[in-house]
Amino acid sequence: MQEDITVYVETPAGERIAVPAPTDMGLSLMEVLKASEFNVQATCGGMALCATCHVQVLEAPVELPEPSDDELYTLENLPNPTHTSRLSCQIKVTPELDGTVLRVMADFE
Repeated sequence: MQEDITVYVETPAGERIAVPAPTDMGLSLMEVLKASEFNVQATCGGMALCATCHVQVLEAPVELPEPSDDELYTLENLPNPTHTSRLSCQIKVTPELDGTVLRVMADFE
């Protein structure tokens, strides 16, 4: 079983930073981004309430699971949502996410 995948975070300058993410710990993308010291406050602790973990998914090797109603409600209330906006707290790290490219939207506000 694959234990680590790599997701990429695109900076405002267009640079892509490789971020290793373990798949065997049940972590969310938010937890991985926060641990890697990206600009993710995670104020609500992953409850899909605050949107401080807002990301834009630029590329994904597979279609991500549909957002929950709670996530959709929170996204709808953001000042800058896109059709690929997600809350990173609601996306579990799985082997299928290997190669996903995203932007941490706090860096673009």
